[in-house]
Amino acid sequence: MILTPEILTIFILNGIFFVFGTVAFILSIKIYLGWDIDSTSQKQYKLEKQSFLTATIIKYIFAIKLPLFLFFIFVLDKISNVLVGAMCAAGVVDATEYGIYLFVFKIINLYLFGFWLMLHKLDNENEDLPYTRLKYGFFIISYFLFLIEIIVETIMFAAIDPSAMVSCCGTLYSSTSASYISNLFTVDSKILLVMFYGNFLFIVFAYLFKARFVYSVLSSIFLITSIVSLIVFFGTYIYELPTHHCPFCFLQKDYYYIGYFLYTTLFLGTFFGIANSFFNKQNYLKLSIYFIIIYTLMVTLYPLVYYINNGVWL
Repeated sequence: MILTPEILTIFILNGIFFVFGTVAFILSIKIYLGWDIDSTSQKQYKLEKQSFLTATIIKYIFAIKLPLFLFFIFVLDKISNVLVGAMCAAGVVDATEYGIYLFVFKIINLYLFGFWLMLHKLDNENEDLPYTRLKYGFFIISYFLFLIEIIVETIMFAAIDPSAMVSCCGTLYSSTSASYISNLFTVDSKILLVMFYGNFLFIVFAYLFKARFVYSVLSSIFLITSIVSLIVFFGTYIYELPTHHCPFCFLQKDYYYIGYFLYTTLFLGTFFGIANSFFNKQNYLKLSIYFIIIYTLMVTLYPLVYYINNGVWL
């Protein structure tokens, strides 16, 4: 087990999240089962006050959880220095069997908390609070995924053996790797680029024709095609190395932390795109297309600038 000040900070915050999240979970059950906006009883009045408290707890958990995700990535990158063989966060993620699952739960929970905040905002815009039971029912389900994330994160850090040899990103993200990631490198990059830019063009058409459900589905697909194409193709131009496919190294200072910008625009673009299907807000659709266009332009510039400077493709 590795216990640094940064990891200890994560443990403390997770403990706080667990306590307050559990309080919100218990209150959400009470509100979901007893809510009746037409009632003038003392019980309903009490539930309305509890609803305000619960919403405040959930909002503050998300307010801390969002920057904490970036801090989590920073911690992984920092402790890679003490693991034999690791060169970046990729080695830490692969140090235990829980790393990749933790990342999945963290991303899913960020999306779920974001959707809850949108639902909460929509509910408060109506005097009769029509979505109160729905938003707390949604949180009841989300709480279990949130709890799983905390448990998996604790297990992952506890399971890391600082004396054990781990794989570096050059080994993990290569065609010779024995992991499932290696299957990505068997796909022709031209096919991936057709999928990526084709997906982008369909998103633009869906935006122009206001096909919001189609747009949401395409946004979900764009999240996957973008990450895959970033690992297999675009990342090599960020590194200017045809064999370097790590999705973590460009989060480092050597590459001007460009990874944070790329991932942020990608996640925001797809988040608002998916959310628009449920909330039908025109400003969500605009935010989504803006972020997706920015992401696409940024990753496209890297191979173009490389070709202009060197006259060849990688």
